[in-house]
Amino acid sequence: MSSQSGWTREQMAARVAVDIPDGSYVNLGIGMPELVAQFVPKGRELVYHVENGLLGMGPDPEPDAADPDLINAGKKPVTAIPGAAFFHHADSFTMIRGGHIDVCVLGAMQIASSGDLANWSTGAEGAIPAVGGAMDLVAGVRTVLVLTQHTTKTGEPKLLERCTYPLTGKACVDRIYTNLAVIDVTEQGFVVVDLAPGVSLDEVRAATGAPVGVGPALQHV
Repeated sequence: MSSQSGWTREQMAARVAVDIPDGSYVNLGIGMPELVAQFVPKGRELVYHVENGLLGMGPDPEPDAADPDLINAGKKPVTAIPGAAFFHHADSFTMIRGGHIDVCVLGAMQIASSGDLANWSTGAEGAIPAVGGAMDLVAGVRTVLVLTQHTTKTGEPKLLERCTYPLTGKACVDRIYTNLAVIDVTEQGFVVVDLAPGVSLDEVRAATGAPVGVGPALQHV
């Protein structure tokens, strides 16, 4: 099965945005998770935390208005909303470690059915470490959401019984959003709670390297 089946990247991000409660303090990981900010439902406000020292990140600046001193953790130019706060890097991580961030959205290389996450290194010799703030985020943020394609570019499952790559954190993932489905991590393992249009449970199970249960809303499918 193609890793591009089901929802597009933008549709996946929009599906995540729907689930984040109004007024949440949110940290968005680098890459696809950044798209979530574009799809927050009308009338809902999220306050974005950036681990390099900003609370109140605004939308992307116009190309001719970018400030090289105002960047996010991925070194991309950003803006600040009225009332935003700037602070030391250490204070930013104190906010994370102290449980003051409600939700983070991260990418993944692998997720285990126990909720273990691997998203910073393949462990291959010579691989460049790129953990950033992910280890702190999964340990300190109240709700950890993962946004990722269901399989690798070569069709290998990313959702597994056990991660084979070095872990970012253990038993930390609450919910996974892929191009095929929305999947909760429970004590019983992976449970599908929503399917992308045109995608069947059999397709999800075939693309997953671990048993997959079914949530109450999909019992009839």
